[in-house]
Amino acid sequence: MIVEFIEMAILGFVVGLTGALAPGPTLIATIQASLKRGWSSGPWVTLGHALVEAGMVVVILAGLSMIIGNHVRIITLVGGIALAFFGILTLIESRTMPKIMSQDSRFSSRPFLAGVVTSISNPYFWLWWITVGSALLVGALQGGTVIALAFILGHWAADLGWLTLVSLSIHKGKFVLREKAYRLTMGLCGVFLICFGVYYVSNANLFAIPL
Repeated sequence: MIVEFIEMAILGFVVGLTGALAPGPTLIATIQASLKRGWSSGPWVTLGHALVEAGMVVVILAGLSMIIGNHVRIITLVGGIALAFFGILTLIESRTMPKIMSQDSRFSSRPFLAGVVTSISNPYFWLWWITVGSALLVGALQGGTVIALAFILGHWAADLGWLTLVSLSIHKGKFVLREKAYRLTMGLCGVFLICFGVYYVSNANLFAIPL
């Protein structure tokens, strides 16, 4: 059980990191808030983001409990395809990434609210959890609730670690990664998502629960 817990936590961390690195509204809000409030903005933005994700997890698990039978294979297949799709988008984005700084500072003084609002208002967030997130939770649930919790905690650890690191680096006056290294990291994350998506699709039967 301990080994499975650690493995799922690592998986949740790596998958979560691919989303955390993406130059979306949550990352931008973190940078803006850090310029005004310092390094503590990262944890506060993460807390707001995690609160919305916790709600998504509850809704997904409640829905899965009603369709967990023959539909598990379908959920897994859709999730695997979505993983590969998001991986391709990440690879493309790593080559054409725009500047991540923004002039919009509406929530720069309220990082917790920024974490909530940027999550709720981001279509990518909803699409990811409905497809990829639900599929990964299905796989994790095969090992029990504790293993599913390990995935979620690993996912949140990635958000907390990355956004805190960004806040700390901004507070110190220098972004944590140069543009080239940032693009390379995103590219590697994209490759990981594609590979894991292919694995999920090719092993969909392993995640199906016999009736």
